Amino acid sequence: MRRIHLFLRRLVHVAAVLSLCLIGYAYVSRRPQNIPWTRLDLSQPIGLFTGRKLASLTGRPAECRALLDRAGVAYSRMKPGGEGQCAHADAVRLTPVKDAIAWEPAAVAPSCPVAAALKLWEWQVVQPAAQRHFGRAVRKVTHFGAYSCRRLYGRSAGDFSEHATADAIDVAGFILTDGHRIGVAADWKGGGKDADFLHEVRDGACGLFSTVLSPDYNAAHRDHLHLDQAERGAWGGRACR
Repeated sequence: MRRIHLFLRRLVHVAAVLSLCLIGYAYVSRRPQNIPWTRLDLSQPIGLFTGRKLASLTGRPAECRALLDRAGVAYSRMKPGGEGQCAHADAVRLTPVKDAIAWEPAAVAPSCPVAAALKLWEWQVVQPAAQRHFGRAVRKVTHFGAYSCRRLYGRSAGDFSEHATADAIDVAGFILTDGHRIGVAADWKGGGKDADFLHEVRDGACGLFSTVLSPDYNAAHRDHLHLDQAERGAWGGRACR
């Protein structure tokens, strides 16, 4: 009798473990974006680990470009440039196609991980927010550039900016399909739909970029949203301000 009880107890434990495994498998199958070890897919919703997976593509240009290819993103591969702390080899220029957001100025080439995050931001954050607030799409995003060989805040000493390796971009504003302009400098602190839209797209960027800095951070960012993919490791810190 005792052996039967022991057998039944073990059987219950095995059944419980199998049930947990099945539940885990079902979760991973339905929400792979929330699992740290699953492959990144730009067609999936933004998940808990999407931003970290994007940042981890830094220094892995072939893998990053393959990600863009699988998602059908149109881009041009740029030649390596810069020297020393300002060397970069994974810059791409997003090609404007029908229904895709264009960049103004057009000649901007951020790193591939930044470009991949920008496409997800466009598809899953910016355009849905524009439809909610204005009932129309964003046609262009204005910016202050991506690559700039300089140290943080233009200082003569100290750490180099993520811009030094094209691993960042500064977004200045948005132009809707009807010509309406929304600027970070002019509209961030204002009331109404323009400000609400800007805050929403800032918040949405935080799940995609390692660092997101807005006018809420300091005066140096009063006129733009700084978005970068600083690689800080699998469990490194992230900034959203």
